[in-house]
Amino acid sequence: MQGVAETVTPELQRAEVLAGMASVGLMLVAVLWTRANPRSAEKVPLKGEQGLVMMDQFNAVQKQELAWGSHMLLTATPAASVLVLWRDQIVLRRGLISQEPFEPGAITKRAIEREQTISLVNTTLFPGRAEFDAMLPSLPAIVVCPMGNEGAVIVGGWSPRCFTRSDERWLEGWTQRLRTTLGDDVVSPVPPDSI
Repeated sequence: MQGVAETVTPELQRAEVLAGMASVGLMLVAVLWTRANPRSAEKVPLKGEQGLVMMDQFNAVQKQELAWGSHMLLTATPAASVLVLWRDQIVLRRGLISQEPFEPGAITKRAIEREQTISLVNTTLFPGRAEFDAMLPSLPAIVVCPMGNEGAVIVGGWSPRCFTRSDERWLEGWTQRLRTTLGDDVVSPVPPDSI
């Protein structure tokens, strides 16, 4: 038989080890050169009209805060729609909006009672998602951020899992500031928790 060694010599063993190490090295280089680029979720086509509806009961500073914060949410995050609930009244709707009257349901009430942000990253998996259909039908992602026990900011996103942790942090910071601004006639430029 030709081509097959009759005995295993030390030289052959060294060659096998070197060949194995070289193949592992080549695989490692291939893995390091490969980039993992996760695809972002595609925007879901949402039905609604662009708009801004704000209650007239606030002073100029409060209106400016509502307008500025909602504009920043819509331009700096993947938000498609913003709704502000304050003392059982809808005081702001911005972005894609519907004309349906919004009533806070179990999810919104739970967020307000516990004073804790609730994030629905993929609403198709949540049976209570119908609560938000009056805000805008078929929103793929929703974040409910309470303003103490006096209200909440509800933000709907363009696609499932679109809100990052930093988006939620920014929203929580703005709701603290908004709570201070709407609750008092004196406006504090810095939320009290950040001092």
